[in-house]
Amino acid sequence: MIAIRGATTVERDRADDIRAATRELLAELARKNDLTEEEIVSALFTATPDLTACFPAAAARELGWTSTALMCAAEIAVRGALPRCIRVLLHVERARTENQVQHVYLRGAEALRPDLIEEEERQ
Repeated sequence: MIAIRGATTVERDRADDIRAATRELLAELARKNDLTEEEIVSALFTATPDLTACFPAAAARELGWTSTALMCAAEIAVRGALPRCIRVLLHVERARTENQVQHVYLRGAEALRPDLIEEEERQ
């Protein structure tokens, strides 16, 4: 089993914005890692406390992820943290080494893990 991380942000706390950004993030994670829904065992989503309009997991259901276990949680409120941020941790059943995993950070969330972004750009 492998774990794949990703994050994105939204400009406003609106359900449509949250779902659209989350769909974009999940689609990019699937594309970069050549994932099928059958391989994704579970997805844990977190959202910063300033996002309350909807559950990010709703976007996964909209993409057809009906067999995947989904969970949403609130990110802890840390002073100075990136605002309006959605994170996801995918648990994927696949025999692949960590250096073959492509983590995805979009819409300013690249600031969370510049080490991963720089590493991917070198490959």
